[in-house]
Formats: sequence, C-alpha cells, structure tokens
Amino acid sequence: MLIFGGLPLFYMELALGQYQRCGCFTVWKRLCPMLKGIGASICVIATLVSWYYNTIVSWAVYFLFSSFTNSPPWLSCNNTWNTENCTTFRDRILQTTRECTSKYLSYNETMVNTTALMNNTDAGVIIHLVNSSTYSRSECRMVKQEDDAASVYATAASTEFFERNVLELQNADGISDVGGIKVTLALCLFGVFFTVYFALWKGIKSSGKAVWITATLPYLVLFILLCKGCTLPGSLDGIVYYLSPQWDKLLKLEIWIAAAAQMFFSLGPGFGVLLALSSYNKFHNNCYRDALITSATNCLTSFLAGFVVFSVLGYMAYTQNRTIENVARRDVGLIFVVYPEAVATIEGTSFWAIIFFFMLITLGLDTTFGGLEAVITGILDEWTSLRRHRELFVAGLMVWCFLGALVTTTYGGIYVVQLMDTYAAPISILLIVFLENIAVAWIYGVDRFSQDIETMLGAPPGKFWRTTWTYISPMFLLTLFILSLMDSPPPEYGDYVYPFWSLTLGWVLVFASLICIPIFIVISYIRSPGSFKERIYHMITPIEVPDHLPKKEMPVYL
Repeated sequence: MLIFGGLPLFYMELALGQYQRCGCFTVWKRLCPMLKGIGASICVIATLVSWYYNTIVSWAVYFLFSSFTNSPPWLSCNNTWNTENCTTFRDRILQTTRECTSKYLSYNETMVNTTALMNNTDAGVIIHLVNSSTYSRSECRMVKQEDDAASVYATAASTEFFERNVLELQNADGISDVGGIKVTLALCLFGVFFTVYFALWKGIKSSGKAVWITATLPYLVLFILLCKGCTLPGSLDGIVYYLSPQWDKLLKLEIWIAAAAQMFFSLGPGFGVLLALSSYNKFHNNCYRDALITSATNCLTSFLAGFVVFSVLGYMAYTQNRTIENVARRDVGLIFVVYPEAVATIEGTSFWAIIFFFMLITLGLDTTFGGLEAVITGILDEWTSLRRHRELFVAGLMVWCFLGALVTTTYGGIYVVQLMDTYAAPISILLIVFLENIAVAWIYGVDRFSQDIETMLGAPPGKFWRTTWTYISPMFLLTLFILSLMDSPPPEYGDYVYPFWSLTLGWVLVFASLICIPIFIVISYIRSPGSFKERIYHMITPIEVPDHLPKKEMPVYL
C-alpha cells in the first residue's frame, strides 16, 4: 500500500507544490481548471477533521492537568464520579488470582496487605503479586479468554474516570441526546485552538518554529517509553504478538480501508498539506530525496510506536492473566483507558503519565498545524487580497473551527467524534486523491509533469514512478474507494449501536466534501464559451502558468 499508493502520491504532491508554488485552489488553474472543486473539497475535509481531531487533543490536555498529582485519579475508586461497581487494577488482579488458584490464595492476599502496610506504591504491590504467583498462566488465560476488552474494562477505574469525569457520558443518551456542553472540555479545546492560532498567525515562519518542538519531542518521549516498557514483566509477550502476522486479517476489507486511512493521515496526500508546505521550498530543492526520507521516517516511527504500545499491552495482559486481544480496545479507549492505567501502575506514576499525554498533545498539534495551514495557504493564494490581513483571517478560521467543534465537547460528544472519525475523511479522501492523480498523470500529462520535475531536479523521474502515477496508483485508489462504498464499517464506541439516521448523517458528511467537485465542474462548464467540445477544451486547459517561471505557450490537450 505504501509503495503503490502512499509514496508515489507523496512524491507527486511534493513535486507539484514545489513547482507550482501555490495552494490547493490555485494549482488547478495551472493543471485542469474544471477540477478546482478538489481544492474546495480539501478545505471542507480539513475543517471537518479539525472539528473532532482537536477535541481528542483536548481530552489529552484534560488528562495532562489531571496527572499533576501524587496518584493519578483514574487509579482509584474513591472519587465522586465512581460507581459502586468500580474496580481498580489491583482488584482485577486479585479477582484473577482468586479464580485461577486456591492453594496460594491466602498467601497472596496476606502478602498484598502486608506490602501495602509498608507504604510501598501500588505499582510495587501489583508487580510483586504478579511475580509471586505460582499458578499456570497458560491455564489461567484459558479460563479468562472469553472476556473481551470491553467487559474487562467495563467498570475499571480508568474507564469511569474517562467516561464519567472527563466526558460525563452518564449525562447523555447516545448520539440522539448528547446533552449540554461540558465547560472544562470546551476550555481545553479553546486552549488548543489558541495555541494553534499563535503557531499559524505569522505564516510558515511561526509554524516552522513550533514544529521544531512538536515534531521532534515525541521521538524523545517514545524512546523513553520504549526503554521503560521493555523492562516491564510480560512486555516480551506483547512484542512477540506485535511482530506475529495474522494473514487471515488481510481478507477483511475493513483492514484495508483502515490501513489506507492511516496511510493518508500519516503521510498527508490528499489533504493539501504537502502542496501547501512544499510550495515554500526552494525551487531546486531535492523533493525526491525528501519524499523517500520522510516516508521511511514515517514508517519507522509507526513501527517504533507499535513497540511502545504493545510492550505495555503485554504487561497489562501478563498482570491480569489475559491474552493481548482481551486487554486492547479498538476505539479511543486504548489511548484514554488502557494505556493511562498501564503507565499509572508503573513506579513514578505521575512522570510517566505527564510525558505520555504531553507527547499526545504535541503530536496532535503538529497534525493540526499542517491541516489548517493547507486551508490558509490555499485560500490566501487564491484570494491574494487577504494576505495583508492574514492574522485576522487565521483568527476567524480558528473561531469557526472552535464553534464547529463545540458539539464534540458535549456530554455525548464522543459519539459525534467517532461518527466524524469514520465518515469525515477516510472515504472521501480516496476519491479526491484518485481525481488528483488522474488530473496530473492523464490530463496535465505525465510527460509534462516529468519535464517539470526535471526542470527542478535536473533529472526526470524513472519508469517506476511514471508507470505508478499513470496506471497502478489510479487503479489502486479507485478500487479502494469502490470497496469502501460497498462495505464501510460503522462507527463504534464500546457496545453502543448507532441509530440508522446517524449513519445517514455520516454519509452526508462524506458527500458534503465531494459535492464541491461536480459543483465546480458545472460552474466551469457554464462559464466556458463555445460549443460542447470547445467548452471541454477550455475546462481542461490551464489558464495561467506560475509567476516564477518564464511565460510559455499553454499546453493543448485536445
């Protein structure tokens, strides 16, 4: 998927932005004017993503502030938001011990109580208990394998902290009645957009300085978490599970759709980010080298993050005598329920929680910088009179995104977040990138595009790239888009079943961005003079060339 989809499109957009030196609107005047709607679609998608993505970042902000205590509040059951059924991490370990052994039960419970009296940390108690158990772990896992992650964490203290304190989900009744706005979350969200504003208000110079922190610090934190994770008992089991392929999963369509969505989110093709950022490059910058290095770094980072996550999941499975599948949640609960509980049971709890959530915040901000910069660059390049009022325009955009995101800060906002995460971008971005690929390779022409690259780099792209852009990538993208329309998995959070009307609303989100493309095609047709053939000719013929290049004859396609 990376070789035939992600990398070729990544390289294509880098080269396109660097040569044309403009954003997602203006570039179509120089390629294929009738597809200017792709720029509008990109802006719609970026706005929709900002509405829910930054809410997830605001959850991390809430967790970060809650971490500045001696004992994280999601570890205990003596808080005002906890229910009578609340269970702590230690409770679940003791329950597993009772169910899996009887001979050493008295010894284990006595040991735990004695250790607690010695004022050791909960983490020390838990690890001591686990290492002192002499029953067969394989047999115990067989006993507990029927429980899935949802049931394991249904009444966990970390679940109740996230759902009953952070979200206050008990005040909502599904997506049909999301309740009012939670003020503390709205304030966290405001803080996120406030930070984003001051990173983007002065242009690429201000955001470039911010990225030095948001793009590099996570690597340090990942390395620290990996070193600590590998020292935990059971971490090797998690790593082995991570590296063990499950070939049967490749037969499931949802896996391919999820992989495609992850690839586009991580690399950025189709979101206008690459066009916007590469438009600020020097004209002769080696964008081919940048594409290879960045894609490789992205893959290695994802691979490294997998070790960080699964080493901790292995520890959680080991301590509770369960399989990895039974402790790993598929939704956002993995980040805000399972992992926080894990890092909070490690000695030095507050430190690990703080650096983990700080890493999440920096990663989220880095992604937001790119997505909204694509919108800003695209609009300011098209309507140049707004450039001298950039600060006001960016402020207006932040206010618009903040107001749109308020619905996700309601008590039932997580249901909205999951709905938008499923429909706002993953499906529509496939068609957008497909049309972009067709426009560059078939309408603008792969030969002309190769000449543009040769002008910048001194050498044309090889046969692999030309063949991939022309045939392989378009077929790959179109197939994925059709399959995603045929069998797109519905949104999910825990056991909640989304009503039919909400799924319909989800598809409205899909077409809210895509509808821009045919609208602009119709407008282009109406504005074009002459007969049908002459109008088509006018619609696909560039109407300008980049200002930084010598004026030359416009290409003729028909």
